[in-house]
Amino acid sequence: MTIKVLIADDQALVRSGFRMILESRDDLEVVGEASDGEQAIRLAEQTRPDVVLMDVRMPGLDGVAATARLTAAALPPKVIILTTYDLEEPLYAALRAGASGFLLKDVRPADLVEAIRVVAGGDALLAPTATRRLLDRFLVTDVTPEAPAGSLDRLTEREREVLTLLARGSSNAEIAERLVVTEATVKTHVSAILRKLGVRDRVQAVVLAYDLGLVRPRPSS
Repeated sequence: MTIKVLIADDQALVRSGFRMILESRDDLEVVGEASDGEQAIRLAEQTRPDVVLMDVRMPGLDGVAATARLTAAALPPKVIILTTYDLEEPLYAALRAGASGFLLKDVRPADLVEAIRVVAGGDALLAPTATRRLLDRFLVTDVTPEAPAGSLDRLTEREREVLTLLARGSSNAEIAERLVVTEATVKTHVSAILRKLGVRDRVQAVVLAYDLGLVRPRPSS
């Protein structure tokens, strides 16, 4: 199956470089290039990409705002945020806006391709510990949850346990060891959690777990 990709970056050189990398792969198709957030949204509506590579800083509508609008659509694409520097604050805002992960712009070609495949396949592109670090550092207490508080009632006791461990930064392998189950069983629980909570991937499930109070940010040192 071909993965359709939209590239949004205000630097033409960056867009052309990414296009060259992606079009050398048989399973990837670049369906458009945008130089700002508004253009990215228009092109996404026209081309229906599976994945959008979104620069976090662009003139006019920036990558975070554009991501929020794209992921609120009826059939949202997956969004990978592109950034020059590993700046926590805009990356955290992008996660809250619905991004499935982030990449530095100097990413190796093979890693860029693999990242797109991973996100298109439904997984999140962010190490569990990085997710936890971002949320612990920047979670604000007056944010209205994106789902009703009763959402957690839809989960079984074991699913709540798995979600708690996810939010604390555990990998599937670590969760399996902690609960004395197989990794395949953990993956089944994670799939059920995403479906019941109505979220796209692990990152968004962790954000929601924080929002709903299942886990709390660590106290500032």
